[in-house]
Amino acid sequence: MNATVAEAVLEFRAAGKSDVPDIVALVESAYRGDVSRQGWTTEADFLDGQRTDPIGVAELVGKAGNRILLAERDSKLLACCHLEKLDAACYFGMFAVNPTLQGSGVGKQMMNEAERIAAQEWECTQMEMTVITIRHELIAWYERRGYRRSGVFKPFPYGDARFGIPKRDDLQFELLVKAL
Repeated sequence: MNATVAEAVLEFRAAGKSDVPDIVALVESAYRGDVSRQGWTTEADFLDGQRTDPIGVAELVGKAGNRILLAERDSKLLACCHLEKLDAACYFGMFAVNPTLQGSGVGKQMMNEAERIAAQEWECTQMEMTVITIRHELIAWYERRGYRRSGVFKPFPYGDARFGIPKRDDLQFELLVKAL
């Protein structure tokens, strides 16, 4: 990856309703189908179907206590995440980086901005997320950024196609946490 990509300044903003199609396309490209295999966050080996949909994303845009944060350069969407204020904690989810830019530093910049918003704007003391437990490389990436495994597990929503169609029967989530 060209060093100028990682060094380039990103512009951050909250998503609006008109951004929904681009957000859905970005999330799907990062996690599902053959295009997702260009990056390392793909879930295509263990999940088919959709990762998100326009209705679900539209419900989050502008919802009180929620923000879909976008990272752009030259008005082009490069990354997104969903933040939800939960009392003293902030939930971090729907994190997606364009597959061709994964490993370039864009994701790290996005996480830094999300944590800044949670700590400074929302006065949260902890960031939380759930990660599929078989995603060892992804969990290790988050651990290098200060997140720790909590030992708290949540079942995968088998039978709910809104979250994908599992190719295996051992999927579950673990809560990762980071003090802010």
